[in-house]
Amino acid sequence: MLIAADKFKGSLTAVQVAERVTAGLRRVVPGLEVEALPVADGGDGTVDAAVAAGFERREVRVAGPLGQEVTAAFALRGDTAVVEMAEASGLQRLPAGVFAPLIASTYGSGEVLRAALDAGARTIVFGVGGSATTDGGAGMLSALGARFLDEDGEPVPPGGGGLAELARADLSGLDPRLSSVELVLASDVDNPLTGPKGAPAVYGPQKGASPDDVETLDAALAHFAKALEAAVGPRAAEYAAAPGAGAAGGIGYGALLLGARFRPGIEVMLDVLGFAPALERADLVITGEGSLDEQTLHGKAPAGVAAAARAAGKDVVAVCGRLALPEEALLRAGIGRAYPLTSVEPDVAKCIADAGPILERVAVQIAEDHLV
Repeated sequence: MLIAADKFKGSLTAVQVAERVTAGLRRVVPGLEVEALPVADGGDGTVDAAVAAGFERREVRVAGPLGQEVTAAFALRGDTAVVEMAEASGLQRLPAGVFAPLIASTYGSGEVLRAALDAGARTIVFGVGGSATTDGGAGMLSALGARFLDEDGEPVPPGGGGLAELARADLSGLDPRLSSVELVLASDVDNPLTGPKGAPAVYGPQKGASPDDVETLDAALAHFAKALEAAVGPRAAEYAAAPGAGAAGGIGYGALLLGARFRPGIEVMLDVLGFAPALERADLVITGEGSLDEQTLHGKAPAGVAAAARAAGKDVVAVCGRLALPEEALLRAGIGRAYPLTSVEPDVAKCIADAGPILERVAVQIAEDHLV
């Protein structure tokens, strides 16, 4: 039995999901052999998933999205590091109810990458998602030695809005260690940097951007890419149009400029976490996340787990808080059956408040259906 589920956002971490499912299964089959491999798709919870898989948790003091000091974690095993941009620059780092779409910066994410280099990392998996920022990765690049200057030769203000004042980009001071590191951009988002499907238009409103802010940010990021073209040549424009450039407010673009290779986040994480050997040992796989919906099918963790399991000929069921997919869609994704919390507790508010005990009851149901 392998439990490879993501978090139930706002209710349970991926580790807690695995613990509760295990407890429920063992209520029916005491002593059942269960292997837990909490998973993530590159967004928030990615470092926790790596730590649960045996990576060492490292902490570093860095700048949050508004410049305030925060403690951010990354994960390290040997010379491989897992860095999660949301640890430094995520929405959860903003004060409650505060959004700052024009001024939030990814500077702290660059500081975490630098800390991973200092720790000896030769491969860095850079999970991006859940960002408070739309600065095209300019802050991150600044923390790593790039300079973005206005007409007077002064650094432009932080955040995407400040890039409108950019007169000259200079990447010559970037940390030389970056050229000898394998950097993997792990994301479930394949948007370009700008335009109708770009970072500001699609994700800006989630970060508090008004229609005027979206327009400002889109123009500022297009200007940013133009200035980088003058600094590094035509590849700056190519990267701006590339899949993943718009991930996490455009930090994907900054990562591509550093030479990152873009891969779907769940694929990368399954490799890093050692999913293939765990899958070989399993007869049934339980995956899941808080909401199984249309988004799940587009690169989220349960779809990645189910695809890999189906390719290996393994049966898959899923747990979730909310189920918004028809049976045919689940079957096409490789999920034989989904078990939402609402199947044992119809009150959605209770499902959110008491997700752990209710998930245990769901796992009892799974055990009775599949193990007895």
